[in-house]
Amino acid sequence: MRTRLERRVDVAAPADLVWGFVTDWPRQGDWIPLTRVERIDAADHVGGRFRAWSGVGRVGFWDPMTITAWERTPDGGGRCEVLHRGAVVQGEGEFAVLARGPGASTFVWAELLVVPGGRVGAFAYRLARPVVERLLDRALDRLRELAEAARRTA
Repeated sequence: MRTRLERRVDVAAPADLVWGFVTDWPRQGDWIPLTRVERIDAADHVGGRFRAWSGVGRVGFWDPMTITAWERTPDGGGRCEVLHRGAVVQGEGEFAVLARGPGASTFVWAELLVVPGGRVGAFAYRLARPVVERLLDRALDRLRELAEAARRTA
C-alpha cells in the first residue's frame, strides 16, 4: 500500500531563512521529535545523501535518504525531494518553502510512503496515522517557533 501524507505551516519569517532551517540536515533534530540527522556526504544537490535516526536511545531505525530534486526560487524558497531507501521507511519525500512576501513563507512537508506488511501493515498504519500527523504538526510548530525567533534576533 502507498499513502500520501502532507502537512504545512505558515511562518512569519522570510523563505530563505526557513529554507536554511529545513535543509540544515543535522539541525532537524532541533525541531523533529525523536530524530537525529547525519550527513553521509556534504552535497546539498541532487545525489546528496543523509540519514535520520528515529527513536529513543538504541531503539529505533535509520532512514537513509538520497536527494532526487533540488530547486531554489528567486524569492528565497525552494523544493527538495528525497528518496527514502531504508528497511522501514520507503518512498518519496518533499520539503517545499513557498514565499508569501518578503517576511512570510509556508513550509510544506509531503511524503508518498510505501506501508510495509500488506493488509496488516495497512490496518496498523490507519490506526497510527493520526498519531503520526500529530507528531508532524508538533514538529512544524517547533520549526515555526525557531524560525520566527531567529527572524526576531536577526
